[in-house]
Amino acid sequence: MVSTFPNPSSVDLSRIRLSIRSLQPQLVEWRRRLHQQPELGFQEKLTAEFVSQKLQEWRIEHKTGIAHTGIVATIKGKGQDSETIQNPKVLAIRADMDALPIQELNEVPYKSQHDGVMHACGHDGHTAIALGTAYYLQQHRQDFSGIVKIIFQPAEESPGGAKPMIEAGVLKNPDVDAIIGLHLWNNLPLGTVGVRAGALMAAVECFNCTILGKGGHGALPHQTVDSVVVAAQIVNALQTIVARNVNPIDSAVVTVGELHAGTKRNVIADTARMSATVRYFNPSLKGFFNQRVEQIIAGICQSHGANYDLEYWSLYPPVINDIKIAELVRSVAEEVVETPAGIVPECQTMAAEDMSFFLEEVPGCYFFLGSANPAKDLAYPHHHPRFDFDETALAMGVEIFVRCVEKYFVSCH
Repeated sequence: MVSTFPNPSSVDLSRIRLSIRSLQPQLVEWRRRLHQQPELGFQEKLTAEFVSQKLQEWRIEHKTGIAHTGIVATIKGKGQDSETIQNPKVLAIRADMDALPIQELNEVPYKSQHDGVMHACGHDGHTAIALGTAYYLQQHRQDFSGIVKIIFQPAEESPGGAKPMIEAGVLKNPDVDAIIGLHLWNNLPLGTVGVRAGALMAAVECFNCTILGKGGHGALPHQTVDSVVVAAQIVNALQTIVARNVNPIDSAVVTVGELHAGTKRNVIADTARMSATVRYFNPSLKGFFNQRVEQIIAGICQSHGANYDLEYWSLYPPVINDIKIAELVRSVAEEVVETPAGIVPECQTMAAEDMSFFLEEVPGCYFFLGSANPAKDLAYPHHHPRFDFDETALAMGVEIFVRCVEKYFVSCH
């Protein structure tokens, strides 16, 4: 089948206003500096210092040290400086700042200078786009009539910085009415935007389980409770949850990613340890997998005379986009990228994102900005040690954010 997506080499950049296109060299410079100094979650001190330095330079009001390393910048549009304004309209823009514990394999001038840490998911680009948006809006405050909060969030990759930032009050004083955010996405080519109402990304839950059997000699299984056999049956049975307990219309997945047992071929293992991830879109399934997983583990263990130790927890809820804000983003994206091929509504992924916590609090939209360019060898998947993206997407991201701001406040009046 021939792809209907735009060719990255022929993306129409004339849709990006000249004043934003002129920012592209700075966007690249900022992104590459951030890429050279990647930091893990809640350790983004250099990143936060750089962001704060730029905001100070541009005289943008901001608060630092929120949820350890988070920053919130506030930009007031036309007529918003007056203290007499009651209940001003506020739109938030969120960008994550953290990197991953991955050794970078790219041989580029801006390669990570921190051993074993890498921006392998595009968060350096997200931060650069947010900075570019802040700079532009500060210079063009007369072009919108509300207040914009730009949230620079730590620790998206886990344990999650969104929830502690919310608990610290970033959506208050003034109260945020809606929120938008983007993810540079190498699963889509440059010149495309993935946006849809409803579920975009999955909830993620996790569990660790230790099967407690009775070890012994491999030649005398009748004297043992074989934890490997028990674990194997549990792994197989867990797959029936999605196949037979979840409505086929609802997508879900249970993946056992780790299984460790035994020390020698002729010794029946006393214990077996497994770790797994659970993903789903439908919020009504919250609590269901926890209960069903334990039922299956308990039943199989009882039938074999084994015991178990189960630890189950929820990490992030699903990313659910508001219909109206998703339509706002889609309408703006159509102005920036070539249509109709440039808009990708069926862009769901079972990956998870803690932007979901913001979307539980206020209506909003999280969307994907295509950033892959195979012709430049910029199409490695996220979390790969050779991940990189086409930096042309940076100016496109700023353009989309700026237009969303302008259009949102017009629609509020």
